Amino acid sequence: MAPWQNDYLLALQERDKKEKKFHGFYETYARLADRTAAADKRAVLQANNDRTDTANVALQAPGPGESIIKIRDDLAEAQRSREILQSHLQNVSDELQKLKIQTALDNKRIADLTSERASLTIKIRDRDEELREKSKLLEDIHDETVSLTLQLNMAEEQTKALRQENKDLIDRWMARMGKEADAMNKASKFG
Repeated sequence: MAPWQNDYLLALQERDKKEKKFHGFYETYARLADRTAAADKRAVLQANNDRTDTANVALQAPGPGESIIKIRDDLAEAQRSREILQSHLQNVSDELQKLKIQTALDNKRIADLTSERASLTIKIRDRDEELREKSKLLEDIHDETVSLTLQLNMAEEQTKALRQENKDLIDRWMARMGKEADAMNKASKFG
């Protein structure tokens, strides 16, 4: 089951628990209201019967005084129940208001975090692009360094070869000049 479904089911269960917490009060109030309505109906019927049939007054069950006392007791019980329910309604309304405020704060926080997340995503994307460019630049520099190193090595080998060739030429020239000087010295008889 997806996480949002779990959250939704938990929220429904919590709502049901809160709503059913006062179910007993509602039922009591409904029964009292039904009894009050039934007593009122009986009183009206009895008053009508008293008017239409004066001969049967002694045979009727409770008198109008008892009925009024019963109705007053029921009304007092209904008033107490109403006060209790009103108090609970106020508590639930206060809790609902607190939850609405908390929800508004949470929604604002979610919006702020979503905005920050989008900003950070863009920054990461830019940083990744920058790193790719720097990596490419580093690779180009490395390739250029390798190329220059090869050219330097070739130039050093050429320089070494030219120095050796120059040394050989100088040695041959010195040997030739030495022979010519010896030949001149022999010719002039100094040697």
